[in-house]
Amino acid sequence: MKTLHFECFAGISGDMTLGALVDLGVDPARLVTELKKLNLDGWKLDFVKDQRNGITGTRALVEIAGEDHNRKQEEHTHHHGYEHDHHHHHEHSHNTWKEIRRVIEASFINGGAKRRALDIFSRIAAAESEVHGVPVEEIGFHEVGALDSIIDIVGAAICLDLLAPDHITAGRVELGGGTVRCAHGELPVPAPATLILCKGMPVHTGSFDAEMTTPTGAAILASQVDEFVHNAAFTELKTGYGLGTRKLDKPNVLRVSWREDAQPAAKEQDLIEIESILMESNIDDMTGEELAFLMECLFREGARDVVFVPCMMKKNRPGTLVSVLCPPEKLAAMRNTMFTQSKTIGIRETPAHCFALRRKEASIVNGGSCAGKKKIVYYGGKELRDKIEFEDRADLARRKNISLWEAEELIRKGERHD
Repeated sequence: MKTLHFECFAGISGDMTLGALVDLGVDPARLVTELKKLNLDGWKLDFVKDQRNGITGTRALVEIAGEDHNRKQEEHTHHHGYEHDHHHHHEHSHNTWKEIRRVIEASFINGGAKRRALDIFSRIAAAESEVHGVPVEEIGFHEVGALDSIIDIVGAAICLDLLAPDHITAGRVELGGGTVRCAHGELPVPAPATLILCKGMPVHTGSFDAEMTTPTGAAILASQVDEFVHNAAFTELKTGYGLGTRKLDKPNVLRVSWREDAQPAAKEQDLIEIESILMESNIDDMTGEELAFLMECLFREGARDVVFVPCMMKKNRPGTLVSVLCPPEKLAAMRNTMFTQSKTIGIRETPAHCFALRRKEASIVNGGSCAGKKKIVYYGGKELRDKIEFEDRADLARRKNISLWEAEELIRKGERHD
């Protein structure tokens, strides 16, 4: 199995991803040729060899016509000259998700790369929508500029499609520290959208006094990584380094590599072991509203799962068994939430070895548009089954006044498999 692994010990951004994947072997000329199929002008993409703290890698330099390059932290030096010709002109600024999606869907880039790019962008749009309280379709990519985002994200999607890994993994992600200045003002790292996009990932803060993971980088990981791993047994086959913008006291690089698992059995690869703690408490003096709020608080603090089960307690009183599954590193936060947000006076804790099938999210492309998203699970080295997201089915069912089953049939109709 071809496994592509991301080591984000110094974080990840869109340009670092492009640099790393080209350093790993993607032909930059072919990448630029594919990007031209977006039919957009006003951009230039160069790659240059450079060093960070003695580590040699590749820098990706995205230049936008008319942009104030002092705003960007890159210093553009030696180029290889891969530039988009200016044969096509568009009056639109392409700065909202709706407009960007239309550009990507109308392009002639490969279907696999198109699906990857749409999924990455959709995650950023959803995160920004949550932060700003603005409908997803109207979200503007003001933080980094729409054209920068298109080149970074579609470029990363094209690279991944060209490399065609069977499996994508990543280790713990460094978010950085200090503060970052954005459209919301000066905020502590990570930025709000980055924090949302990193939900469920193993992350770390404080190794750098700067923003190390950007929303674009976080979205690439959230969309494309099949599994976050640590202490893996593997054979390293080839390594590439993407260099970050800033020269810091530690190597500001993203490392990507081709790996071969030391234990290539398909069933083992598809079965993911997740270390957890099972917390339980019997409660007989909380209302339904209070229990609902408790569940909300537990999930907000990082619980993997929360289940309420009716039970009979002492003195024949009906009560509720509260079961919480949480990562070991979240145990202190879970205890605090249980004791402050519930009426329990005691908690039982048991180590839990959980096993889950490898899963991946994908967009369903129907008639050139993203009709919905689905979760795919794998076992025995092949796809076992998939399920369309409930919200996508429910939204279509409400709009057309049809059943969930009819909505699913419509979403799947004409689904393409490139």
